[in-house]
Amino acid sequence: MMKTSSKALVIVALLSAGAASAENPLEPFIDYNGDQLFQRFCASCHGSKGYGDGPVAESFKSLIPDLTRLSQRSGGRFPASRVLEIIDGRAVLPAHGSRAMPVWGYEFEAQVPPDQPGRATAQTLIYRLVEHLRSMQQ
Repeated sequence: MMKTSSKALVIVALLSAGAASAENPLEPFIDYNGDQLFQRFCASCHGSKGYGDGPVAESFKSLIPDLTRLSQRSGGRFPASRVLEIIDGRAVLPAHGSRAMPVWGYEFEAQVPPDQPGRATAQTLIYRLVEHLRSMQQ
């Protein structure tokens, strides 16, 4: 669970991430590769290298996970499906506790203009993030 100041930091991060363009805030990010997406949306909490040491990590009660060891914690196999579900956030059941991480599936989809395929665009960005995380494994 987040402290009030943590919630404020997440809100500020989300607002600044989506403030690129009033007409289509996500448009500048559509062509980003996985590392660029990670640096823009994830590094503030997870750190630029994914170690869980981002500048706002200390404001959370729980530890931010080291994303470079996902494969190690999963018996040597990268858990791509589970990572996708966590980033997307829409499949996580509320009964399993509160969620400190933004629901990027909704956040990305909400930024796509109504005349474009929002869910597909959001999934494309999430797939890029998943592949970037796969490349970060130690």
